[in-house]
This record gives sequence, C-alpha cells and structure tokens, in this order.
Amino acid sequence: MTLTRKGKHWYGSGDDDIRAVIQSFSERNGYPATDYRAAVCACGSTLFRLFDDEEAGVARRDCVACGNAHLMGDSAEYADEADPEAHECLCGSEALAIHCGVALYPGSRDVRWLYIGCRCPQCQLVGVYAEWKCEAGEVEAFLARV
Repeated sequence: MTLTRKGKHWYGSGDDDIRAVIQSFSERNGYPATDYRAAVCACGSTLFRLFDDEEAGVARRDCVACGNAHLMGDSAEYADEADPEAHECLCGSEALAIHCGVALYPGSRDVRWLYIGCRCPQCQLVGVYAEWKCEAGEVEAFLARV
C-alpha cells in the first residue's frame, strides 16, 4: 500500500489504497467508515464499470469480464427512481476496482452512510466516486450485496 498525492488527486499501488482513501474521506465527512468490502463478480473478476445516481441512492457495477450487471447494496429498492450515470477515470478508462465502506449508526450494526471507492488499474488513480446517506439495515447483509 503506497498512496502518492499528485496535485489534488491520490494514486495508489494496490486495492488496499482504496480503503485508506475511503477512511480519510469518511472521517472528513463526519461519518467514519468502519466496515469494508471489495466488489467481486460471480465470475471472479474484480474490474467493473460503475454507474450511480447519488440523489436516488443507487449504484450498479457491470463486470468488464462477463458483462453481469449488479445493483449494489440496497440499490434494487430504489432503481426505478434512478437515472444512473457512468463513471470513468481521469485517464479515460472505464474499468475500475471497487470497494465499499460504510458508517454505522452509533451502538448498532445498521448502515448509516455508504462510500464507494475506486482504483483505476491503468493509471492507479484512487478516490471516492460516490457517497450517500442510506438506512439499509444490518451491515453484513448490506455488504454481501456490494
């Protein structure tokens, strides 16, 4: 894990750097992430195209290897209201490694806030691509769906 700042952006050497960036961002946001999960497709791939609508609280990842589309977390509950937009890295790559971090309500295991962090395997840019308040219930069940 090696994070390097270039201008206003962070670049990492591996996927562990995604967690570090989520942690830093979430602490500044006032809802520190405590639980994390890497997105892995059923085919075993860890690279995806990311689509989200922060206002609706919806995120979808499409596997670059097999094309499987997967609504993340509790997004299926709100997908009908959403207009997800595609993300791409500053370098133009659409393939991203995705990790999610969540903040919990005090004294509970219920999700309060979702952070979606990504790393581009082409240029190594790392950042939080999306975040929103969500009341998604128990953390393990939620993270099992990222």
